[in-house]
Amino acid sequence: MELRALFWTAGVAFFIAVIIGPLFIPVLRRLKFGQAIRSEGPQGHQKKAGTPTMGGTIFLVALTITAIQFSDRSPQLWMVLLVTLGFGLVGFVDDYIKVIMKRNLGLRARQKLLGQLIVSAAFFLALYWQGFDFSVSIPFTDIKWHLGIFYSAFLLLVLIAATNAVNLTDGLDGLAAGTSAIAFGTYAGIAAIWTSQFDVAIFCAAMAGALLGFLVFNAHPAKVFMGDTGSLALGGGLAAAAVLTKTELMLVVIGFVFVVETLSVLIQVFSFQTFGKRVFKMSPLHHHFELSGWSEWRVVLTFWAAGLICSMVALSTYMK
Repeated sequence: MELRALFWTAGVAFFIAVIIGPLFIPVLRRLKFGQAIRSEGPQGHQKKAGTPTMGGTIFLVALTITAIQFSDRSPQLWMVLLVTLGFGLVGFVDDYIKVIMKRNLGLRARQKLLGQLIVSAAFFLALYWQGFDFSVSIPFTDIKWHLGIFYSAFLLLVLIAATNAVNLTDGLDGLAAGTSAIAFGTYAGIAAIWTSQFDVAIFCAAMAGALLGFLVFNAHPAKVFMGDTGSLALGGGLAAAAVLTKTELMLVVIGFVFVVETLSVLIQVFSFQTFGKRVFKMSPLHHHFELSGWSEWRVVLTFWAAGLICSMVALSTYMK
């Protein structure tokens, strides 16, 4: 597969996102889809209140148009789109409840989990019908675990962990979008060069390009936020790409920034509930650095750099 096709796909997705962004953002503003800012968050974020959210629709539209146009429309494409758009729909409903119905917590935990379970079950059934290999490869080794029917539980864990990790990372302008673009670009290379999955590579390239286009409006100071519509879709898409390329555990390395963000929350909660003390000034981790005096741009650029390094480490294992 020619890498030129991936760059062309990413370029078209970027162009579409840049074109439709100025069309979508005023509509979101007129519909009063403004972001509510948590009062317990950094005080500097209060000025962001009212910034249009649900902007994940911008890169999801660009992704869908481009991926369908440039792919072979194989079952793999429809599966990865199913997961991405399915989780995006769960996020859209969550955003809608928060913004329109003025219920700040959005979907209840059980409702959100039910939506995630439905999408995950549909993905598992699609994999089963395609005769998918329900084994898991251990990174940096030749070991494989054959899980059989237990792969369904593992799949659910990967999907929910990835979606929630990206969701937690989406707390600063451009942070989740930029880090995700790096991860999807990495998976485009893995799918194209090492696993020869044309449609998965096209999907990942389209998503990376669409996210870079979205960053034109989401970089600091953001004109629009992706909302749960975007962050849940990104987590689902990354997890689906990892599953289809049989690199489920390598996602921990490629998405290590997301992992660290999630761990910071878990550590903070455990420490406070157990010892009554906080390890970080605030979690997720990006807020800790903000409250330590780092500018928002410095935090974002540092996390992008960390994501790039992690992706390079992951890619290096395939170059041997």
